[in-house]
Amino acid sequence: MRDLFTRKVQITIRAQVLFAVFLLPAAASASVTLLLEQPYGKINLINPAGHSAVYLDHICAETPTRLRLCGPGELGVVLSRYDGVGGYDWIAIPLVPYLYSVASPDRIPSSVDQVQVELLRDAYRREYLAKLVPDDESGTFPPGNWYELIGSAYDRTIFGFRVRTSPEQDEALVAVLNDRRNVEHYNGAFSNCADFARVILNFFYPHAIRRNFIAGFGITSPKSVGRSLAHYARKHPEVGLDAFVIPQVKGSLPRSHPIEGVAEGLLTRYAIPMTVISPWSTAAVFAAYVGQGRFSMPRNAPVLDVNRMQAQEGDLCKLPEAFPTQMTTRLTLPSGSGSTVLRGMSATSQAQ
Repeated sequence: MRDLFTRKVQITIRAQVLFAVFLLPAAASASVTLLLEQPYGKINLINPAGHSAVYLDHICAETPTRLRLCGPGELGVVLSRYDGVGGYDWIAIPLVPYLYSVASPDRIPSSVDQVQVELLRDAYRREYLAKLVPDDESGTFPPGNWYELIGSAYDRTIFGFRVRTSPEQDEALVAVLNDRRNVEHYNGAFSNCADFARVILNFFYPHAIRRNFIAGFGITSPKSVGRSLAHYARKHPEVGLDAFVIPQVKGSLPRSHPIEGVAEGLLTRYAIPMTVISPWSTAAVFAAYVGQGRFSMPRNAPVLDVNRMQAQEGDLCKLPEAFPTQMTTRLTLPSGSGSTVLRGMSATSQAQ
């Protein structure tokens, strides 16, 4: 039975259609991907928003703070904003080390524990990020949030929402970010990781992502950026919205948690004390969430396979040989918002 507040839109896409869409010339296949990363650890008890970053498949890192266009076979770069990393506003890390703390896909472990993750991160830091993150005074593992920049898939599951860009747009973004002062001005409320993703996406599609003043109370959260992008794609199907998932690597590390927006997080964690203190305020938050905050990650999304991407010379758009005959993806949107088509990427379909 259809829910009063949500409509589950199920899109079935056959391989013939995917083949026609994805086998495009490499020059026309540039894209920008919003990465929505699940929260993990004790911080989830207080702040379940998670993290957001931006993946650009045709832009690469000359250094962690300077960009260039990619060459053949390169997989692109992830741009993200964290506080307390070298005094910079954003840091650029190649896709594979950002996800797995290794330089090439053939070195990705199938399972890890906490000690292995720390060793992998420190080894990559020493070899590639020593100037950005030097050893501490004792010459060992330095403190700070730098570890969030590499090996993200060890800590959490990541969802990707990709839209098309052009080579000209990529070149313009490289020029803008290289010319602009890269100085930290992180603020958890109004200049956070999601605000950075919002600004980058709006560079490609002006006014596509806006602050949610109803369900987000003016605070940009990773989930609100994903919701805005999905709504923009519904109105502008030419952006070609695709979705995929990067599962958390197996092992003994605790599993990550679902991403929640601002109003959603207040309700799931503080609904009872809020109701006791002010029932009307709780009702207002609930109405804000129902009206402007509902958005779910895609179900049964295809899994991004960086080994296949590497084998296909970095082309994220090519259809792998073992792609299933058909793929089904579900996306939950608010009632009345219409359907958003999510297509599979260079990935292996796998139920999550």
